[in-house]
Amino acid sequence: MRSRALVWMVAGFALLGSAWLWAADSVANGDAAEQGVAIAELKVANRSIMVFRATLAGETPELRARRAKAVISEALDGTEELEVHAQPIQDSYMVLLGSHRAFFVSPKDVDGVEYATLQQAADGAAGKLRQVVAETQEARSLRFILVAAAAVAAATALYAALLWGVFYLRRKVLERLPLVMQRHARALKVGQTEVFDARNLYPLINRLLWLLHWVVVLLLSYEWLSFVLSRFPYTRPWGESLNSYLVDVAGYLVAGIVGAIPGLGVAVAIFFIARGVSSFSRRILKRMAMPGTLSWLNHETLQPTTRLTSLAIWLFALAMAYPYLPGAGTDAFKGLSVLIGLMISLGASSVVGQAAAGLILTYTHTLRPGEFVRIGEYEGTVTELGMFTTRIRTGLGEMLTIPNSMITGTVTKNYSRTVKGPGYVVDTTVTIGYDTPWRQVEAMLLEAARRTPGVLVDPAPQVFQTALSDYYPEYRLVAQAIPSQPRPRAVLLSMLHANIQDVFNEYGVQIMSPHYVFDPQHEKSVPKEQWYAAPAVQPAEVGEQRRDDS
Repeated sequence: MRSRALVWMVAGFALLGSAWLWAADSVANGDAAEQGVAIAELKVANRSIMVFRATLAGETPELRARRAKAVISEALDGTEELEVHAQPIQDSYMVLLGSHRAFFVSPKDVDGVEYATLQQAADGAAGKLRQVVAETQEARSLRFILVAAAAVAAATALYAALLWGVFYLRRKVLERLPLVMQRHARALKVGQTEVFDARNLYPLINRLLWLLHWVVVLLLSYEWLSFVLSRFPYTRPWGESLNSYLVDVAGYLVAGIVGAIPGLGVAVAIFFIARGVSSFSRRILKRMAMPGTLSWLNHETLQPTTRLTSLAIWLFALAMAYPYLPGAGTDAFKGLSVLIGLMISLGASSVVGQAAAGLILTYTHTLRPGEFVRIGEYEGTVTELGMFTTRIRTGLGEMLTIPNSMITGTVTKNYSRTVKGPGYVVDTTVTIGYDTPWRQVEAMLLEAARRTPGVLVDPAPQVFQTALSDYYPEYRLVAQAIPSQPRPRAVLLSMLHANIQDVFNEYGVQIMSPHYVFDPQHEKSVPKEQWYAAPAVQPAEVGEQRRDDS
């Protein structure tokens, strides 16, 4: 009685480990009920012996299970030596427990069960019953119970020591971690910049250690519980189930890893093939970009063409390697692929439009880096022509980023495309009254252009009469300037406008911009002696002032 009480005490302690078994049984019974099949499990001393599925001689599976359990319990309570063996009878098998008939195994009991033959099912049931007999004898042995209790005590002491060691090791690692991280973080540098910041890396490693610590604790607890349950006959099935479950999970993981190796090998081979083809295509395109080979492929279009070719190769390689990736055939992987495709299709419409506009600008040679252009109301030097945006630097030093779709949808003026050599076109417009001879206006504008540093003599500046308005004609001065940097162009325009005012003031001609309404009482021009009215300083005075300061 004392041994039975100890067994029941350990059994109560093992209820936590057997919870998943109860859940599995309920699921299995629920599935059988859904299929309309009445089944009954023969369970003796907490060990499953046989599952009855057929009605035999008018007895339902439930009645057969109760009758077999009663016979086996009566035989186990006796004192005779019990031998278990399976004996064939007609188309069934009879399992004998000593001189007692325990139960029958019929062909319908094994329908849908993964047994090769009926004999294997009967031998399996006889083996489980033989194990029940042996465990019953062990449960009645006080010596066996004491040995098992001693083993449990030793395992518990070892379990507690291992837990203490895990906690101690984690504490020591956390104490030494900051110093080790700082030393190695200072060693890992790119130039003078540290690759890792110890302050940001410490919380991450701390959480990883915390996760690893609890994984080890749970594994130790799992193994301890499995060992304890396996020491006693009544709870041994639970311990064996825990062990088999862990082994099955580990085997499943190992089998999955081993099974994925061939597919990963094919995917890696596809990766190296795509890499080689991409490198080969890059060299081929570089040779084809030489002058005289292809008109559309030159040093400007070589880089985007190479990128597009590599992108096409890698997309094709990804499509070929996709079926060989681990988990590619699972519903989760397929759902993730559909989700990513949906996100790309919904959010990438504008991105695709910008990329298409960038390709149009590149292959039509609309813009080139270094050219001075006007896009809408913005003008400046093109510094970068990208796939999605174009950057220009204005004469005031501003850096503008313009979407490529905006450039393709508006009129673009290129001041550098038609000039001779490097440089750009500079122009300005003035309106002078009809009472001033147009030949004099053209001569004064050309004189102002000649006085402006940076305006080229060849090609010579030109003056065009662009309109004969109601109150004045419009004159447009067009010249070529160098260099092509944006700030000198802004400075040059300022100097050109200043020289135009000086020349017109020298010859007493009024600049009637922007509108001419009536003749003023006095001429609106600045005499030469008033050009440097205070606080303006003449160039000679500036030089003398600098010498005095020195």
